[in-house]
Amino acid sequence: MEIRKASLADVDRQMELFDYARSFMRSTGNMHQWTNGYPSRVLLEQDISAGNSYVYVDDEQELVATFCFFQEKDPTYDYIEGGHWLNNEPYGVVHRLAGGGKVKGLGRFCLDWCYDRCPNIRVDTHADNIVMQSLLGKCGFVRCGIIYLANGDPRVAFHKC
Repeated sequence: MEIRKASLADVDRQMELFDYARSFMRSTGNMHQWTNGYPSRVLLEQDISAGNSYVYVDDEQELVATFCFFQEKDPTYDYIEGGHWLNNEPYGVVHRLAGGGKVKGLGRFCLDWCYDRCPNIRVDTHADNIVMQSLLGKCGFVRCGIIYLANGDPRVAFHKC
């Protein structure tokens, strides 16, 4: 198993992974995250062009997970309500982590992989995404407060350093 940068050839499979993850979220009570076609093919292609899209491939080279990871400031993290970040040092960001349900523990593997590359990581998720919040807690992330997306939607913010 390995993690590698995604290519445009991976987009169709990544979109399938997002569809599966969206369905899984609905089945666990998360009805409001990733609606209205989010994440879009265009956004995914932008992530790939920027070098921020990654895929987790199994031993048969099947894509079993995808995520966005970058090590630069995320403007949505400039303001945090009801708490504070653990530090103000440069950080990495993980967005849009999705798997296909085939491999157990892939969320932890992906988050650990990111942390190995940047030991100061920020992540956010929807308040209804209890599964992701639980995973973040098990991986050592601390709930820090609420951030707001560009459209004003709130997200629960986590940090590990």
